[in-house]
Amino acid sequence: MPVSRSRKKRHQDDEVTQADHTPQQVGNPAWLAPTMVTLLIVGCLWVIVYYLTSATLGLPLPWIGQWNIAVGFVIMLGGLGLATRWR
Repeated sequence: MPVSRSRKKRHQDDEVTQADHTPQQVGNPAWLAPTMVTLLIVGCLWVIVYYLTSATLGLPLPWIGQWNIAVGFVIMLGGLGLATRWR
């Protein structure tokens, strides 16, 4: 007949098992939030500057024309990607 473990031993084993499976509470890296906000703002400003200057200068990069909108949105998507990691 197998020998059963004591209640105390089983309780200690349960605590260890639960502790091993709980996710660790880790905060954000210090660079995450400032980088996220900066990318969102820079991307938004890129698109705004292009819309305001498209009739005359076409800034920020005049030689790519309408692709300035895509560049601004890609920058904003980088900020959005970082936002998904923010806790």
